[in-house]
Amino acid sequence: MILDAIIWNVDPVAFHLGSWEVRWYGILWAIGLYLCWKVNEQMYKRENCPAEWPDQLFAWMAAGVIIGARLGHCWFYEWYLTNDPIQLFGWTINYRNPYIEHPLWLLKIWQGGLSSHGGAIGLIIAAMLLNKYKYSRYPQFHTSWIWILDRLCVGVCITATLIRFGNLMNSEIYGGPTDLPWGFVFVRDGQTEPCHPTQIYEMLYCLVAMAVTWPMYFFTEARRREGLLLGTFLNIVFVTRFLLEFIKNDQEAFEAGHLLNMGQILSIPFVILGTWLMIRAYRRPMLPVVDKQPESLDPKYRENGQKTASVKDKRTKTK
Repeated sequence: MILDAIIWNVDPVAFHLGSWEVRWYGILWAIGLYLCWKVNEQMYKRENCPAEWPDQLFAWMAAGVIIGARLGHCWFYEWYLTNDPIQLFGWTINYRNPYIEHPLWLLKIWQGGLSSHGGAIGLIIAAMLLNKYKYSRYPQFHTSWIWILDRLCVGVCITATLIRFGNLMNSEIYGGPTDLPWGFVFVRDGQTEPCHPTQIYEMLYCLVAMAVTWPMYFFTEARRREGLLLGTFLNIVFVTRFLLEFIKNDQEAFEAGHLLNMGQILSIPFVILGTWLMIRAYRRPMLPVVDKQPESLDPKYRENGQKTASVKDKRTKTK
């Protein structure tokens, strides 16, 4: 019965700045990135990491996840059936992607379109580059892209939860019809029958991932087993994502009629990666503990040292 459902008719626009709409989705993205950064800042302090690492992490990871999420959506989901098929190496391709023909359209992020799988790929690539060009200058930490993501994934749980909340505020990416009492009628998307609020389901599995990885990091030695935290995170998130796709509506028309949709196909490699990381973590020796924070290689993070030197110089002059 319709009376047993939740009528969802929330305005996705939080406020206006002149003619520019500021949506809840963008606000929640920003809050999620900030909270992830603060969580990792505390982790790095706990492990006596160099003072500049949290800021470097935020810049590289924010760029990686946003660029990856955008490119992932445009490449994985923006395929359309065409009446003018393309012949390529003897293959007949019946689908076309407008972003291949018009690459500058990638910059039109205000038109929507971000992929969580693309964001995950972007984070992996960004972690590899960050470790190669920044963190590897401190060999005593035995860092790698896996080491970075082991710590990042705990904060990412918060970010992902808020992003799914943003999807709910946009009345998008929901499931099929349901007669369960918590079904949502997404009025702004033209729905008249209750549907599965899969955004909330995905928020819940992100919170479960945080409830598991947070104590693993802060209260156990799991952080010293390279890949264990990341592998646990990937399996919780993407196994659940794979299963939830069975009750979600297809995001694009080309997914109709297939055994697995794009979200499920893209989840499989992450589950394999997560399983491999967990097995690998127990086959390798634990990482050593760094007891003392090394001096920063970046001059702007040596403020305390500069202040000490200036006081000493002043005393010398007084004498």
